[in-house]
Amino acid sequence: MDRNKFSSVAHRQHAFANPINETKLMKMIGIAAPKPQDRVIDIGAGKCELLIRLVEKYQVKAAAIEVYEGAIDEAKRNAAGRIPVSSIDYLVADAKSAVVEFEQNSFDLGICIGSTHALGGLEATLGALKGLVKKNGYILVGEGYWKQSPSSDYLLALGGAEESECKSHADTVKVGEDLGLIPLWSYVASDEEWDDYEWLYSLSIENYCLENPADPDVDAMLGRIRSWRRTYLQWGRDTLGFGLYLYRNV
Repeated sequence: MDRNKFSSVAHRQHAFANPINETKLMKMIGIAAPKPQDRVIDIGAGKCELLIRLVEKYQVKAAAIEVYEGAIDEAKRNAAGRIPVSSIDYLVADAKSAVVEFEQNSFDLGICIGSTHALGGLEATLGALKGLVKKNGYILVGEGYWKQSPSSDYLLALGGAEESECKSHADTVKVGEDLGLIPLWSYVASDEEWDDYEWLYSLSIENYCLENPADPDVDAMLGRIRSWRRTYLQWGRDTLGFGLYLYRNV
């Protein structure tokens, strides 16, 4: 089963592939106050809904990096008729190889929400964005954090994850500070936001499998989502948080 296909199906009804609601997200974008023709880069852009809305509202010029071609195809369909075709440059590529092709200090806003793994983790992602974003520009990342220390059973259920893969909320903010960035704002997902996100994620897979019984991945997809749902309810809801973190580059 293609993990990118699974994620695409699971997020097919989400406007944004993270649990922070749209009002909070757009408030943080408003703090960055993009101007027409500002350059924005999004690493792990998915179906690019955030970039499309940034073009619609602020008339920015954007670059989207996404490893899954199916997500970019969906992004182009969603963008059609909403924004000028040339507003977003789409790059289907591995993030590590893609970011080195861009000029340093050339973007006004750098974004990576829920995809810091693509560059090797939070610190590596913030370091890469710090290099790409102009002085006094903005960096917006979305990252998981521990609400409490995870149990060994939960880490095992996550496929043998390590506690070191996430930090506390405060220590997550500090990663940016240690790199010389100024933290300006943060929101974390509430229990209600997590439930909305996780149940829609689960529902999307369940409905897809019901609608597409001939898909050879159905059994694997159902096994995975049902295991994930049990894991979320037993441990994840109380243990794993998700935050958006906005920094100024200096």
